[in-house]
Amino acid sequence: MASLFILVPISLLLLGIAIWGFVWAVRGGQYDDLDSPAIDILRSDPADAVPEDSSETNRQNSDAD
Repeated sequence: MASLFILVPISLLLLGIAIWGFVWAVRGGQYDDLDSPAIDILRSDPADAVPEDSSETNRQNSDAD
């Protein structure tokens, strides 16, 4: 029973810290845009980011042997 006098205030303190951290994150804008990161992964790469056909490079390497 005596341990409850120590554990209850500690748990309330940890709960208060967790609530404060959540409020801090919400006010800081952490949860403002949840959809864009999920959609960004589905967008295709720009044309200049796609590597060129590597068959020409492979042909040149096999000729060098």
